[in-house]
Amino acid sequence: MFELAGEPIEAPFPIVGVAASAGGLEAFTQLLSHLPTDTGMAFILIQHLAPNHESLLSEILTRATQLPVRTVQNNTTVEPNQVYVIPPNTKMVLSNGVLQLSPREKVFGRYMPGDTFFASLATDRGHKAIAVVLSGSDGDGSVGLKAIKAVGGVTFAQCQDTAQFDSMPNTAIATGNVDFILPPKKIAEELVNLSCNPMLACPLPPIVTEESPQPADALATIFALLRSNTSIDFSRYKPNTLDRRIQRRMLLYKLENLADYAALLDEGMNQASTGTSPNLR
Repeated sequence: MFELAGEPIEAPFPIVGVAASAGGLEAFTQLLSHLPTDTGMAFILIQHLAPNHESLLSEILTRATQLPVRTVQNNTTVEPNQVYVIPPNTKMVLSNGVLQLSPREKVFGRYMPGDTFFASLATDRGHKAIAVVLSGSDGDGSVGLKAIKAVGGVTFAQCQDTAQFDSMPNTAIATGNVDFILPPKKIAEELVNLSCNPMLACPLPPIVTEESPQPADALATIFALLRSNTSIDFSRYKPNTLDRRIQRRMLLYKLENLADYAALLDEGMNQASTGTSPNLR
C-alpha cells in the first residue's frame, strides 16, 4: 500500500497520457471534444499507427477540439493546454518536459508505445502524471499504469460498453491499477475536476513530518485504522512515502483535509464486510 520511497517530484503542471489502438480515433475525438481549453494540463496521444503511412490524426482531431493539436517532432517541449500526437513508427518518451522520439522497437514481440510513454511520464511528472487507456485490441498501457500509480498519479480506463475494442482497457482494468472506469465524455469531465484540485495545481504540503504540527488526532486515527485492519504499523514508514499515498487518496476523493480522509477511511473499513466500501488503495 505505501511501498513507494524516494523524494517527491514537483512538476510544473499535469500531463495526461492517452493510449489507444484500434478504435482510438473515435475515443480520442469523444474525449477531446468535451475538454475546455484552460485545464492547465497537456494531453499526449499515443496510438498504434501504421508504420508506412502518413498519419492524419492531428488534422482530424483539430476538427473535434479548440485545443491546439500538433504531431510531435523530436525534442518538442510540452506546454499546457496543448494536444500532442505521436508520429507513426516511433517510440516516444518524456524527459524533463521534452518529448523525445526514437525508432520503435518490440517488447516481448509486440510494440508497446503506451507502456513506454507511461513509464517515462511517471518519472517526469510524479503525482501530476495522469494515464488514460482507451479503445484497443491489445494490452498496451496496462504495465505503464502501475508506474503511474506508484508515483501517486491518477489512472483511467474506458468502460467496456463504450469501447469499440475493449481488450486494451479491460486488460488495464484487470491489473487493479485503474482509478476510474468511465466513457470518454465522463473521463473528460473528471479530468476537468482534477485540474481544479489544489493538490495538482499547487505544490504538495507535507502531511507527515516529525516537525509538522499537522492534525495529530486525524493522523493517529488513520494509523490506528490501518493497524487494526492490516496489523502493520504505518507510523514507522518514511514521511515522504506516507505523504504521497495519503495525498493521492485525498485527491481521488476530493477531500481537503486529513480529518475528512480519516472519516472516509473509518467508514470504508466499517462497510468492508458488506462489500460496499470505497476502494481506498
